[in-house]
Amino acid sequence: MLKKISVEEAVGTCLAHDITEIRPGEFKGPAFRKGHEVCNEDICHLQKLGKNHLYLIDLEQDEIHENQAAAILARSIAGEGISWTDAPREGKISLYAAHDGILEIAAADLAAFNMVDEVMCATLHSHTLVRQGEQVAATRAIPLVMKRAPVDRAAAIASRNGGLLSVKKLKKAIAGLVITGSEVFHGLIEDKFAPTLSAKITDLGSEVFQIAFAPDDEGKIAAEVRSHLAAGCDLLILSGGMSVDPDDVTRKAIRLAGAQEVYYGAAALPGAMFLVAYIDGVPLLGVPACGLHHRITVFDLLLPRILAGEHIGKKELAFLGHGGLCRDCPECTHPHCAFGKGS
Repeated sequence: MLKKISVEEAVGTCLAHDITEIRPGEFKGPAFRKGHEVCNEDICHLQKLGKNHLYLIDLEQDEIHENQAAAILARSIAGEGISWTDAPREGKISLYAAHDGILEIAAADLAAFNMVDEVMCATLHSHTLVRQGEQVAATRAIPLVMKRAPVDRAAAIASRNGGLLSVKKLKKAIAGLVITGSEVFHGLIEDKFAPTLSAKITDLGSEVFQIAFAPDDEGKIAAEVRSHLAAGCDLLILSGGMSVDPDDVTRKAIRLAGAQEVYYGAAALPGAMFLVAYIDGVPLLGVPACGLHHRITVFDLLLPRILAGEHIGKKELAFLGHGGLCRDCPECTHPHCAFGKGS
């Protein structure tokens, strides 16, 4: 229950909630924090903030304050790899990545949570690479005082599968590269794939164990794949030979090497001719020529997910379509753009 009093009457009472101050272009935050004891010197400041009246709270048994509600919600939302502190600011609690990794959102449960009246949670996109300490979500109860039942209902939705969000650590893969193409193998042109792919792999904390070159010969490419597997590589990247020309034989070579699963084609541009395959559980990623001409392709969207232990198949490649069109900006700002954010 809320009791409305004038600011003059409020002298000597404690604020029931944070009072926000906004100075455009300068500051937005609490001018006064919950629990602050109002004194005569505060009256002018409060009036300048448009606060001619304040409220005293006398909670009924079935009511809950916004700060207590926010803590209940945050606790239910946070899954593995998520940290938060019970220190609401203006009724809101922020949630953070407890370690580096890839953010995973239970999108359907998040929507169900947000369908509950008077609560909310906003997050970054699923599959976003995040660093330790980076904010990934925020939650709050929308009114200052609300009934406890909706809070409990939202918390039950959020916690039923271990939380709405988690951050999965990336494993350190032992990667092998197979650079295909007779023109590169015979030294007619300089290879640019190996340094480009190596940088992307090492930037995510993995190791490039060995690099091999093979001509457009499916038997020789398959032999290099088997050699990498025998050497202990647990991630293989093959470049080139992914198109539709008769001499593009990399796909055939991957099958010849013993792939039990082969998924060719991704609903993303650049990267439509991307390939994912598995040999005894080891992922093989086939990178088409666009990997040389664009800074970011579907390879960059899926490599972190592979390193986080996700099994990429036909469904995952199809779901890339929503948000899978790169705008090919003159100055690439990825990951601060929409590419790959709808899947």
